[in-house]
Amino acid sequence: MSAPELSRLVKPRALPSEPMQVDTSEAERAALAERFGVTSIPALHAAIEFGMKDEAVLANGTLTATIEQPCAVTREELTYEVAEPLTLRFVAAGSTPDFSPDEEIELESEDLDEIEYEGETFDLGEAIAQTLALAIDPYREGPGADEARRKVGIKSDEDRVASGPLAEALASLTTKND
Repeated sequence: MSAPELSRLVKPRALPSEPMQVDTSEAERAALAERFGVTSIPALHAAIEFGMKDEAVLANGTLTATIEQPCAVTREELTYEVAEPLTLRFVAAGSTPDFSPDEEIELESEDLDEIEYEGETFDLGEAIAQTLALAIDPYREGPGADEARRKVGIKSDEDRVASGPLAEALASLTTKND
């Protein structure tokens, strides 16, 4: 396995008392852009505060980034801003209960962003990278998308008129009720 593009190791036993500022280098952003299939990531920053609860490290903060990628319709480059809240919970490996494969479990909202780690540190950088990946819109459209669709005759779902046997049957039902 290769090294992560963005790595910031944090020791749970020595958590920063002040919010941690994660600023990224040009090389880190270029590697993440390649990993996530976007043209570039001109800016990426996160501010994180730490706390403890039940042997877990809580990391709360915000991630901000600038993403450059092709429009999903025209393929012209577009740039947009991303601002995502970060709410992560880091737990030591083996500290979560094991469930049988057929067992039904209920997940609470705090369980959804739980990340296990092994050893004396966890990688906050990789968690930030994964949060960024979820924030990138692979189908983002630029300002020329509607015009490009119109030129080739693609209509939006809102502009389409229903047709076919089911549409005719439905239309006959609505006219009988009038």
